[in-house]
Amino acid sequence: MPAPEIKRALISVSDKTGIVEFAKSLAESGVEIYSTGGTRKHLNEAGIEVVDVADYTGFPEMMNGRVKTLHPKIFAGILCRHDLDTDMKSLADHDIKTFELVVVNLYPFAATIAKEGITEAEAIEQIDIGGPSLVRAAAKNNKFVSVVTSSTQYDDVTGELKSSKSTSDGLRRRLMAEAFEHTAAYDATIADYFANSAEETFAPTIDISLQREAVLRYGENSHQQAALYRGNKIDEANLIDATQLNGKQLSYNNLLDLDAALNMVRGLPNPACSVIKHNNPCGAGTAETLAEACEKGFAGDPVSAFGSVIGINRPVDVATAEFLSGGEFFVEAIVAPSFDDAALNILKTKPKWKKNVRLLSVGNLAPNKPTMEYRNLLGGMLVQQADNQPDNYADWKTVTDVQADDALMEELKFGWHMVRFIKSNAICLSKNRGLVGVGAGQMSRVDSVQIAIRKAGAESAKGSVLSSDAFFPFADSIPLAAAAGVKAIIQPGGSVRDSEVIAACNEHGIPMVFAGNRHFRH
Repeated sequence: MPAPEIKRALISVSDKTGIVEFAKSLAESGVEIYSTGGTRKHLNEAGIEVVDVADYTGFPEMMNGRVKTLHPKIFAGILCRHDLDTDMKSLADHDIKTFELVVVNLYPFAATIAKEGITEAEAIEQIDIGGPSLVRAAAKNNKFVSVVTSSTQYDDVTGELKSSKSTSDGLRRRLMAEAFEHTAAYDATIADYFANSAEETFAPTIDISLQREAVLRYGENSHQQAALYRGNKIDEANLIDATQLNGKQLSYNNLLDLDAALNMVRGLPNPACSVIKHNNPCGAGTAETLAEACEKGFAGDPVSAFGSVIGINRPVDVATAEFLSGGEFFVEAIVAPSFDDAALNILKTKPKWKKNVRLLSVGNLAPNKPTMEYRNLLGGMLVQQADNQPDNYADWKTVTDVQADDALMEELKFGWHMVRFIKSNAICLSKNRGLVGVGAGQMSRVDSVQIAIRKAGAESAKGSVLSSDAFFPFADSIPLAAAAGVKAIIQPGGSVRDSEVIAACNEHGIPMVFAGNRHFRH
């Protein structure tokens, strides 16, 4: 049989965005509206005639609204099969009306737990019971019932309702799928909240709910399809919530590089710029002004910087925009907290890239909160605590006879911050708070040392400091560093040959600091 005419709608929403306009449209189409509590009051105040669910069921709301829609006269009216005579006879025998439309969104559990100082008792009160039950019942009976869980769906329903007094099979099935996604994400958020509040670092099970944000042009390569999905809302500045101010659609690789660029500058206290290519930095710098930081970033490896993405930790000003637009740079994308109006105009009109460069504003940066990191395996997933927390400099220990002075220690702090964002085996040379040479992703550490020195060039390498993300397995890298003019080295320590490495540093008069922890990125 065709879908029944929508005669009655049950509306109970926490998020009341657009609900008055939607309910008015329903009423104009002859739909009788039933509602509860705050939603009923909201619609009544807008002049919309509403039947109180309590009047219909003959059973009052109780326990401060905890119990209001959980009643046979509600659920039978949603779950009845209109083409089954026994179902319809049961309704008639018990004076139960049908509901062909259910409009429900759930208590704001995620928004509640995101607030500072929320207690567990307050969180528990935001666990919806009746809402998910109504949604699941309507979704199960989608052959006869339309279920609406988001204000973004209102226009689709009213559009079909005006033309046919009902909804199409295709729309009801789509709404059904989105309804189950809605309740699944809701339950996953609740489960995750209580799992994270337990004493265990890693919960026995992990439920991950993602919402498609965009279908991308392609993945890492043109023959791979790809999409961007949104996870749970977070407070930290991030790419998912970024505002794109200029440029073409972001690609899969753009997003990976921009995320790396943003994370690299996020933890630096002074104006900073990172220049990312293929998820590794080819340059970075920090200075008293943002323009100077960008100049340092591009000076690190100008050849590799062609076609890079840039991360910036301060609002982009005119001086910075003038620097970026004044050279022969080709930049794919820039992510920053914001862009001054004049700077934005320069970047969009003056350089060769103009409309092509992607400009993203993410809001004020703050240090990352401790988070978990997920990586796919075939058939499973690895989970670890993300390496995104500040280093404890009190743990650092100078292990050589010669000591690093305060100026060198400050330079080593910059280099140690940089090296954690380079793929292992990772070596970086830094000088005057600028990244001047990078060796990344090599199978042997000495190869990375050689590449970093070659990338820096003789002039920049001389007087630089060297940072190694993991220990030196042999002393063979130290003579190379000494010959290049490296003034100090930092590494985690922990090799069985540490004594040989330290002896080599002593031989060449190079101070070496053991950080006590490594920043390996596999």
